[in-house]
Amino acid sequence: MRFGRCTSPNLLDRQFTAEAPNQPWIADFTYIWTAEGWLYVAVVIDLFSRRVVGWSMSDSMTAQLVTDAPMMAVRRRGKPDALPHHSDQGSQYTSEKFQRLMADNGVTCSMSRSGPVRGR
Repeated sequence: MRFGRCTSPNLLDRQFTAEAPNQPWIADFTYIWTAEGWLYVAVVIDLFSRRVVGWSMSDSMTAQLVTDAPMMAVRRRGKPDALPHHSDQGSQYTSEKFQRLMADNGVTCSMSRSGPVRGR
């Protein structure tokens, strides 16, 4: 299996409800200006409870930032069966490192479609 800048199908299709815990997890990251510079924060939210179940912080926007958050969630909640993990198509989530980690842990990736190109 070849990994790298690959996207996954959108399994949620804008259906943001869940019938049980850990079905699915939703992920994203943002950045915050601090006195020491930019702080990048990645979070994983359980769609059922709407609670943050994993997070990570870094001074750089890397694949490691987004891999640490779901791994914290797995450590805190246990390894769920057939877990869908939904994110955008950012380079961190489509990276070989992230995709391999998800596949190695039995997680099914779901990604929102690309947004429209602005300015056209």
